[in-house]
Amino acid sequence: MSNNKTVKSALISVFSKDGLEPIVKKLNEQGVTIYSTGGTQTFINDLGIDVVPVEEVTSYPSILGGRVKTLHPKVFGGILNRQNHEGDIKELEEFEIPQIDVVIVDLYPFEKTVASGASAQDIIEKIDIGGISLIRAAAKNFADVICVASVDDYAEFLSLISENNGNISEENRKRFAAKAFNVSSHYDTAIFNYFNKNQEETVLKISETKGNVLRYGENPHQKGFFFGDFDAMFTKLNGKELSYNNLLDVDAAVNLINEFKNEAPTFAILKHNNACGFAQSNTIHQAYLDALAGDPVSAFGGVLISNQEIDKATADEISSLFCEVIIAPSYNAEALEILKGKKNRIILILNDVELPQTNVRSCLNGILVQDRNNITDSIEGLTYVTNNKPTKNELEDLIFASKICKHTKSNTIVLVKNKKLLASGTGQTSRVDALEQAIHKAKTFNFDLNGAVMASDAFFPFPDCVEIAKNAGVSAVIQPGGSIKDQLSIDYCNENNLAMVMTGTRHFKH
Repeated sequence: MSNNKTVKSALISVFSKDGLEPIVKKLNEQGVTIYSTGGTQTFINDLGIDVVPVEEVTSYPSILGGRVKTLHPKVFGGILNRQNHEGDIKELEEFEIPQIDVVIVDLYPFEKTVASGASAQDIIEKIDIGGISLIRAAAKNFADVICVASVDDYAEFLSLISENNGNISEENRKRFAAKAFNVSSHYDTAIFNYFNKNQEETVLKISETKGNVLRYGENPHQKGFFFGDFDAMFTKLNGKELSYNNLLDVDAAVNLINEFKNEAPTFAILKHNNACGFAQSNTIHQAYLDALAGDPVSAFGGVLISNQEIDKATADEISSLFCEVIIAPSYNAEALEILKGKKNRIILILNDVELPQTNVRSCLNGILVQDRNNITDSIEGLTYVTNNKPTKNELEDLIFASKICKHTKSNTIVLVKNKKLLASGTGQTSRVDALEQAIHKAKTFNFDLNGAVMASDAFFPFPDCVEIAKNAGVSAVIQPGGSIKDQLSIDYCNENNLAMVMTGTRHFKH
């Protein structure tokens, strides 16, 4: 037995009329009775098409400034009745309730209104009541009704009624019901998060309607997906699709370069979420050369990011390096032409988009959520704990190193000289291991550590790190402090003419 339903009546109540005209014309062509309200009714009338006002069905006008239009038993009875149920059919006849086969709704733009910076009253008025109720009712009764709850689905719905002369299968009605509940649940999530923006309720509600299937996850045997508005973050100019690992590195790169957004030309090269090359200079060309010199081996296959426009000279240098992704606020025409020489090389323009203020990750059988680490160490916030004070250049290097350290996997040590990353120790199980790794790496690439500065993501429980650093040539140290044995490290620095400052802020990154 076929469960197909032929559309004979439709209720249309939409905020945006975009894309609606061909649907209305097709329904009219197929002899469908159209019911509508307010502005949608006027729109349909202006097309020269007959429409039955909902007020004629309910015998009630739109009231309370339009807040109540469709909330009536004669409307919802027409949607929620079961067409194969004898009792329902009898009640429709008894109360003169019209059968409704299609509900087309476009909700008030709540999220756009919030994003526009509108007043609280304007935002409240964009909480749709009738529309969301129509969606839920029609989607619930998909056995008899098809619900079209988004402008994004207009084209598909038009195709369905055009190809099958208004005859719609249960499979398609159920599929549209899923789409409808996606719309309604996302809408309610946005409203809750607006009201709960001060986190009075310890509740996590996340809804992302834009999802992309990735080639795979971290490894080829794992499925991977990205949910988010990538196109709002970036303008993609060239290259293949980004992978799961690409996206993780791009995220790390963007978070790091944002620390240097309005500073002198700065260039970073990242591998596995950590900076392997980082430098600031008078030109972006020199910043790239200095960053590459930090670790030309690890740079192979890395993600490159700049805080300023990439020019031809820089592009010429980059073109000889195999890299997965290049990110910059802009590229001049010659640079872009050079970089596009490799068809798979991903080239992105970083748009000015505010990043989420919470970090979310899965953990055990649940989810961990924390505030974004928005504290950036500054010279003004430092505490000078040693007799020997850092020079002006050392202070600038210390802050530079601290910013890199903040975005490097713990335990970490970062070594910097003249605003160039000489080396870092990343993700080690002890801070001593991280320091020794950094020193070994710096020596591998023949860097002179005399006069370099050291940044640590957390305090030193013992003076061993400052002693190792001093013996390697380090002249100044920045660290959070907070150990009950801080004085041991301070005493060592005082006895050995090392400058040390404390920030009071730990920057673990697990």
